[in-house]
Amino acid sequence: MDQIKIGKFIASCRKEQGMTQAALAEKLGISDRAVSKWETGKSMPDSSIMLELCELLRINVNELLSGERIMADRYDKQAEENLLAMAKQKEEKDKQLLHLETVIGYTASITFFILIFVASFIEMAMWIRILLVVAGSIIFAVGMGNSIKIEQVAGYYECPHCHHQYIPTYQSVLWAPHLGRTRKMKCPECKKRGWHKKVLTKENNF
Repeated sequence: MDQIKIGKFIASCRKEQGMTQAALAEKLGISDRAVSKWETGKSMPDSSIMLELCELLRINVNELLSGERIMADRYDKQAEENLLAMAKQKEEKDKQLLHLETVIGYTASITFFILIFVASFIEMAMWIRILLVVAGSIIFAVGMGNSIKIEQVAGYYECPHCHHQYIPTYQSVLWAPHLGRTRKMKCPECKKRGWHKKVLTKENNF
């Protein structure tokens, strides 16, 4: 998707409706800075407000994602292209999130082991030793918690039995035995337990 084109289209439609950025932002319950970012192509409207935005601009979601008015004879083809573009965009975002998860996980683990090593083998006052252990434990817990949260929402897990792809709850991921990003969980579709692998692309999107 061309964010610059979409941004110019939003600006054009907003002006057609006689609204300022501030007026549009107020109707959507967001800041006018967010609207400005859309119109300059720096960001995209969140999916949670796309329908309301389209209603205010008197366009449909397909036209919003295309950055232009769409004739009836091109509508279905353009809708499919937009869906494919959104799926690709989500996949790229999920790849970045999983990379971030790895960085956070390794950083937290290395920091934890360094602090524990220092506290265990270097002479120091007891209160400093305790402080290092506590600090290391907190860093490790927070880092692992954030890593698991990222892994939960980035991409999907696939059941080895029915191949259903889904996003599990945080608790399911947290307590599941795992080998890397493959976790032993119960499938919400077929209800069978198995080693569910992480996948980035949802095959049944369309």
